Amino acid sequence: MADAVSGFKIPPEQRQSWWSIASIWIGSMICIPALMVGGYLAQGFSFGSIILACLIGFGIICAYMCFQGMQACDTGLPTVSMAAASLGVAGSRYLTSLLLGIVCVGWFGVQSGVCGISVSVMIKSIAGVNIPVWISTVVSGVLMFLTAMYGYKAIKYLNYIAVPALVLVIGYVIISALFLNNGIPIIGAYKPSQQATLVTGINLAVATFAVGGVISGDYSRYAKNRGDVIKSSVVGLLPIGIGMLLVGAVSGIVAGEYDITKVLANLGLPAIGLIALVLATWTTNTTNAYSGGLAISNLLGFTEAKFKITTGIAGAIGTLLAAVGILDRFTTFLGIITAFVPPIAGVIIANYWVIGKGKAENFKPAAGINWAGVIAFVAGAIVAYLTANVTPFFVAPINGIVISIVAYIFLIKVIPAKTVEE
Repeated sequence: MADAVSGFKIPPEQRQSWWSIASIWIGSMICIPALMVGGYLAQGFSFGSIILACLIGFGIICAYMCFQGMQACDTGLPTVSMAAASLGVAGSRYLTSLLLGIVCVGWFGVQSGVCGISVSVMIKSIAGVNIPVWISTVVSGVLMFLTAMYGYKAIKYLNYIAVPALVLVIGYVIISALFLNNGIPIIGAYKPSQQATLVTGINLAVATFAVGGVISGDYSRYAKNRGDVIKSSVVGLLPIGIGMLLVGAVSGIVAGEYDITKVLANLGLPAIGLIALVLATWTTNTTNAYSGGLAISNLLGFTEAKFKITTGIAGAIGTLLAAVGILDRFTTFLGIITAFVPPIAGVIIANYWVIGKGKAENFKPAAGINWAGVIAFVAGAIVAYLTANVTPFFVAPINGIVISIVAYIFLIKVIPAKTVEE
């Protein structure tokens, strides 16, 4: 059972600079969904309201992301292993790993499919060549999971190259929208077609990176200290997150669309758009494959030594499902179970920061299943689902986290867990 934790702990010599971690978050935030959410927000919000919704939404994510990341830095462990204390070794292995594995593999496939469609559309627009979507999807998916198979360093260097290129591309998109397509007067005269509430905007902002905040420990465990975790999280998430939604909003208003493929085509940028779409999906999707691989390793009882194999398996499954079109039928299902992920952060935070007082020496994996954590997680997941889909209230993922924290603090006194040592 100790391997479920010790087998994933990184040695001190593998610690990285805070900027290398921040570059991974920046690469993750520069993605197609963020641009599309920005375009969608513009339909119901002014620019001031979009900025406010993003500040609150990303600020909330950044808060629990920092707690997750600092624990990972203290212990050197990824999310699936940190859950061994709050959910138990068996609970972490069969509940957390299975849930994160499904979510990461599923969204890897969805993003690979979106990238495949976009590549085929763009190449036809540029060169008039028809490439079957399934071929573009397979090539995109294989390229992404091969990168993830080489671990943190490969993802780091990918982002070192891709992030500056993406920033230049995004800058060109803004210049094109504002100056080459007469966008300034269009923006000046723009009025939202509908009026949405601030809570709706916060929900949309949180949705773009809610799961990323939970699995942030997979990367923040490489930080040298807690201060580096906070710097990498704040710098990597807030400026670029808000910026991407505003870019999506501006280009969407000028192009009259929020489907980013059509936006770039309408702005007359098919070639630039192809580069941006591939790089943006590549940098984002490698994190899905990497975290999915860690989850599958834990689920199968392997140590991190075999994560290359499990990452390849995770990516291959996601790519195959995307290529044959099966994931189109499961996107709603993925959306539902994605809402269940944030409460995992709640029980992890409650165990380490409240019960364990934020001290690494107090982190003790629980033997078997920690029923207090499992029940608290289920309570948070139910609340998150209900407040998202049945009776909308505030921000569903945050509701789930708060409920799971409060429930765990109460339940661990009623249903104490035995540690592995005991």
